[in-house]
Amino acid sequence: MTRCTLYLDSASRITGFSIKGHSGYAEEGSDIVCAGISALAITTDQALCQLLHLSPIEKGGDDGYLEVMLPQGMTAQQMQDAQLLMSALHIGLENIAQAYPDFVRLTTRRVR
Repeated sequence: MTRCTLYLDSASRITGFSIKGHSGYAEEGSDIVCAGISALAITTDQALCQLLHLSPIEKGGDDGYLEVMLPQGMTAQQMQDAQLLMSALHIGLENIAQAYPDFVRLTTRRVR
């Protein structure tokens, strides 16, 4: 199962996300659930970098792990723009989780 977590601050803004594990929907390389989640996560990360000129804090590794956190010190406009991208990620992940509930779990976690 793939576990997706969105991190929310005290104002309910999405400040980051993590993706962990493989869905197990199909064989590696043919798994449309993993491919969809990966496409959403990588596109969001790259959009933060290329469109908003941010340098998110990224951690990754084997076994399908990716964590992306917004950097400190963003302007109000950068935060607003980042929220649009993060909200699009949330919608996409939520749709996949609803369509494949046995293979994806989406949760939110409050952070400081």
